[in-house]
Amino acid sequence: MTGPLGDVWVYLSATPLLWLTATLVAYLIGVTLFGRLGRNPVVQPVAVAIVLLVAVLLVSGTAYDVYFDGAQFVHFLLGPATVALAVPLFSQWKRVKRAVLPMAAALLAGSLTAVVSAVGIAAMLGASRESVLSLAPKSVTTPIAMGIAEKIGGLPSLTAVLVILTGIIGAMTATPLLNLLGLKDYAARGFAVGVASHGIGTARAFQVSELAGAFAGIAMGLNALATAVIVPLLVRLFG
Repeated sequence: MTGPLGDVWVYLSATPLLWLTATLVAYLIGVTLFGRLGRNPVVQPVAVAIVLLVAVLLVSGTAYDVYFDGAQFVHFLLGPATVALAVPLFSQWKRVKRAVLPMAAALLAGSLTAVVSAVGIAAMLGASRESVLSLAPKSVTTPIAMGIAEKIGGLPSLTAVLVILTGIIGAMTATPLLNLLGLKDYAARGFAVGVASHGIGTARAFQVSELAGAFAGIAMGLNALATAVIVPLLVRLFG
């Protein structure tokens, strides 16, 4: 990028808030498209924002580390946002207590299915051992998934990419798939989305229903704990 526009870019790129602003603008564009296209899950705001930011980084020749240094405040907010999930959980607490046993069964089935199906398909397609192990924790939130992958011999950076792809695909396909299956209970729908597609799926669940979002948040947290136990055990048994 040269000329006056290049000079402007050099000035802006030295501003710490540039990439934070770019991240927020990209997400707002995604949310706007999502709303104008009838909340079509195919136009998932997170996916749109990622595509836009990757395009900007490629065109501007900006390294990911430079981007992350500017946008790390968003990363910092992930912690408070996760803790804030306790608010809808508290409002649905009576219903959560009544569904403890069904949730435990669904959690075990969902966690095992997510791990075994991904690992099994990757192994049958001839993926390397490191790639297979990187896939195992793909359905839990990124920091925990990366920690699990590192502990069992996978590649944390590959796991991070797979986790994000899993969340986006889950957010895009959950509503039409659950509609097709005739599942009308928003608590069950939310729990299924949270187990399968962690935080991104949970955000999508909140867009549909507060009840679904509350149960998705519970599922996301419980699945992270379950996967952190199940995956190392399976690797030790079948390693």
